[in-house]
Amino acid sequence: MPPHHTTAPGRGAPGNGKGVLLIAAALCTVILTVTGILITVLPGPPAQDGHRLPELARGHGIELGVAVAVNPLVNDRRYRNVIEDHYTSVTAENTMKWQHVQPERGEYDWSGPDTLVDFATARDLNVRGHTMLWHNQQPAWLSQGDWDADTLRAVVHDHVTTVMDRYEGRVTSWDVINEPLEDHGPNMRENLWYDVLGPDYIAQTLYSAHAADPEARLYINEFGIERAGPKADALHALVTDLVDRGVPLHGVGFQGHFVHGNVPDDLADQMRRYTDLGLEVTISEVDVRIPEPVTGEDLADQRREYHDILVACLEVDGCVNVTVWGVTDAHSWIPEWFPGYTAALPFDDSYRPKPALAGMVEALSRRPRPRTAATRA
Repeated sequence: MPPHHTTAPGRGAPGNGKGVLLIAAALCTVILTVTGILITVLPGPPAQDGHRLPELARGHGIELGVAVAVNPLVNDRRYRNVIEDHYTSVTAENTMKWQHVQPERGEYDWSGPDTLVDFATARDLNVRGHTMLWHNQQPAWLSQGDWDADTLRAVVHDHVTTVMDRYEGRVTSWDVINEPLEDHGPNMRENLWYDVLGPDYIAQTLYSAHAADPEARLYINEFGIERAGPKADALHALVTDLVDRGVPLHGVGFQGHFVHGNVPDDLADQMRRYTDLGLEVTISEVDVRIPEPVTGEDLADQRREYHDILVACLEVDGCVNVTVWGVTDAHSWIPEWFPGYTAALPFDDSYRPKPALAGMVEALSRRPRPRTAATRA
């Protein structure tokens, strides 16, 4: 995933301007006129049914999460309301990344992470930590340093230990390793960690994380593994080797940054490859971006896509969490990093629920079936 930034409200997503709401009772069809675009929203559970999502998710034994940015969390009551009313866990979108939490060597800034963790703790929301080692969003002192292996290994160990010690017992799982493979290929990514420490940096960091918080669930988080292919096979081989060696790894996160119309139909099969190893899996960063201009048909299809993503998790024993990557289109990273795409999240720029939210309710309204948890300690 590219670096995640929030954008100002009103960048491209449907929901800008003044909407005119008409209700046709016989057809149960809602028509929104938004910035001159006629959008038809197909029938579905009423918007208030979205408040049932936490109860429904817990009924299936999974967490339903959302990535949270600190500024709107502090300054926007609507933003907080969406989180509190619709989700059971939160992930730090940016504030726990190395650039923000240790901007100078040995100097930590806990203001953002503490704000997020305190908010979640007060509301009985689980917290997923994101992320320890990533090739992006590094402070200059780290990315531009002239490191030898022993020194960098000690720096990584100290960072992981310091951060995890602070949140022990309050952050229940961590994306310890983020995107270890090349964007479009099966090879290991040549990043700072790989270049200086070699490929075993992954195992070394997992051992450091486990020593810092033995109860935390430790993850490798990757994109482009949601459908069969060379990259999916390469990560599976890497993870299988770690499991065979007894390295403390508990799960794999499938990022799930999907393009509308291209959500894979073998997502559940790919996740089962890891649960068959005794690991947990999550769908860790879900969004479904739509090319502009967005039509009512697009939103109806996106509803089905969000539905199918959640169903894939429900069908896999050991899938423990689905996290939507952003609270609202007003604070989505998509328009900045994928110009011409928008409307990726279940709430629009004005915090109105979109059909995708109804798709999530529909998926979680299925009768819960017995699920077997992942077995790896």
